[in-house]
Amino acid sequence: MTDTQQKNEVRIASPGRINLIGEHIDYNGGFVLPAAIDKRIYFHLKKNNTHTAKIYSKNMDKEFSFSLENVHPSKTEWHNYILGVVHHIHQLKPNSIQGFDCDIESNLPLGSGVSSSAALECGIAKGLNELFSIGLTDLEIITISRDAEHSFVGTKCGIMDQFAVVKGKKDHLLLLNCDTLEHRLIKADFGDYQIILLNTNVSHNLATSEYNNRREECENALKVIQEKYPNEKYLAQVSPEKVEEFKPNLSEKSFNRALYTSQEQQRTINATKALEQKDFKTFGELLYQSHEGLANLYEVSCTELDFLVNYTKNIPEVIGARMMGGGFGGCTLNLVHKDATAGFITKIEAAYKNEFNLTLTPIIVAIGDGVSIQY
Repeated sequence: MTDTQQKNEVRIASPGRINLIGEHIDYNGGFVLPAAIDKRIYFHLKKNNTHTAKIYSKNMDKEFSFSLENVHPSKTEWHNYILGVVHHIHQLKPNSIQGFDCDIESNLPLGSGVSSSAALECGIAKGLNELFSIGLTDLEIITISRDAEHSFVGTKCGIMDQFAVVKGKKDHLLLLNCDTLEHRLIKADFGDYQIILLNTNVSHNLATSEYNNRREECENALKVIQEKYPNEKYLAQVSPEKVEEFKPNLSEKSFNRALYTSQEQQRTINATKALEQKDFKTFGELLYQSHEGLANLYEVSCTELDFLVNYTKNIPEVIGARMMGGGFGGCTLNLVHKDATAGFITKIEAAYKNEFNLTLTPIIVAIGDGVSIQY
């Protein structure tokens, strides 16, 4: 059907994302290196000719409905990703949404650091945009989705997750400047190596509150630095040497957060160059350094994540690993030689089970396209 005005139903595929390096950098205004993946959430939206929206999650076998004339936060967290998007579309384009039904089905692992939340937000935003011919740009879909997470969910995330979900391109990483939102595509060529995610299947309750605390600690450090260097706009843009100047002026935690941010920014730039030069050994070493910073300076790792990363250091077929995402659980990202994949998974699953009596979930991912209309 060519005339979008006549659409009565649409189907949308919205991917998760990985971030190769540049963790916790997006809200600090630096460069990140994410990509969309081939695991997705699927949305089937239909007009229902009422003033009510009805949402059904097939994976949870749960549904909820709400009036489009009275959109407010819910006590049930997953509702808020959808409610927040509808609210912010209302703010930008009043009266553009009418009644609809939406069925949601996912093969994206929840709570694993692959940003199922951004996939949910961007998927519903894209679906409503298509169903009702609202005319939102990609950037508006990205910012509406981020704002939904800020105001309805309560996580003060940066822009990276939503940007990667919308702008992802098959077989490419995005080198994204989170200050200007300019990006360029980097070929996702890892030579003889492939990306394997290892889901710890733990999610510590600290995740959201501590995430917001880290952002506040970084903002506080930047304010102190700006007293001497008022032109420093974002913490990630301050050099490590300049951060060192402020060790006497900052609390130990604020100094550590600032130092990590500055160093991670350098690592991201160096890792991108290494990847473009097919220097996979250097790229892998930078992943390990990133994890050390996240664990020791930024303090967002956990025992399970540290165990998995440290375990890989004794396996020659693994050239790099680190925790990925907000932290306190979720996945590690590993670069593993293609010929050793099966043996690596078997070995590390057994070690993890022995250490924690927990089952590890390996996820082999490919780099895929951003959110798309299936029909």
